[in-house]
Amino acid sequence: MNRENHSPATHVMVLYTGGTIGMQASGNGLAPASGFEARMAEQLTGQPALVVPKWQFREMSPLIDSANMTPQYWQRLREAVVDAIEVKGCDAVLILHGTDTLAYSAAAMSFQLLGLNAPVVFTGSMLPAGVPDSDAWENVNGALQSLGKGLPAGVHLYFHGEILQPTRCAKIRSFGRNPFAALNRARGGEAASTLPTALDYRQPKQLANVAVMPLFPGIGAAQLDGLIDSGIQGLILECFGSGTGPSDNPAFLESLQRARDQGVCVVAITQCHEGGVELDVYEAGSRLRDVGVLSGGGMTREAAFGKLHALLGAGLTQDEVRRLVERDVCGELL
Repeated sequence: MNRENHSPATHVMVLYTGGTIGMQASGNGLAPASGFEARMAEQLTGQPALVVPKWQFREMSPLIDSANMTPQYWQRLREAVVDAIEVKGCDAVLILHGTDTLAYSAAAMSFQLLGLNAPVVFTGSMLPAGVPDSDAWENVNGALQSLGKGLPAGVHLYFHGEILQPTRCAKIRSFGRNPFAALNRARGGEAASTLPTALDYRQPKQLANVAVMPLFPGIGAAQLDGLIDSGIQGLILECFGSGTGPSDNPAFLESLQRARDQGVCVVAITQCHEGGVELDVYEAGSRLRDVGVLSGGGMTREAAFGKLHALLGAGLTQDEVRRLVERDVCGELL
């Protein structure tokens, strides 16, 4: 990434959501804790040679373990980012977030903040600030320094000295200092020529009901029907290989057709770590296409989940949602 063409951030809003980075011991184990602003200021003051942009701090409420992250919280986070840029006068935002769902949140915010002319960086840590060998301050300070050097507008994920694209990465390990990695997913999707005004970050978004279902040997219509009947608007179907499923199961295919008829947007992605979906390669994939399943190409689970939430929450027509699922919106397919 060429940062030389991007203006350095001079005033950063730090949004603290909780997560491991600021956790402290409680009677039931590590739990989110207030007071992180003072701890952050103290460690920066102790390093006078470290050059970072001016910053201010906002503690989100409630502070959460990121295992408790929800799409409702994303809406509050989106509003906090917009407030920081358009009301508080900041030119960048740093979001401190737990690692378990950080990739989900960063991908979701990539779609929720389309059109925002400012960089937003997510980071966190694998160990709480202050404990031996913690990675907390190296990630906070590194993210601030990256913003100070200049990053393009849009959402980024910073961890262990690396800037990652949220719509192309995932948390791949539960230990160590670099739990996130860019996935080698298929590229080559067609970019959307124009985006509906409803997707702009200034436009209000409604909550959507999206589910994820991994396929497994022996899966049947009963499991699928349970999700469809729960009132979902979108379903990410994690398929085998290049996008195959139980195509010799008429009841399963009928359930997928019923989902399509009821307006549920079903998107196929691959369970594989690398590659992507090509529904027309095998008959077992083309039959999914025949009953209305859309191709998610090389989208990650996190990107597909965040994208469906944004498209469905924008109040677009069913046809427009289906068209944009298979078009690149912010780097998830290209």
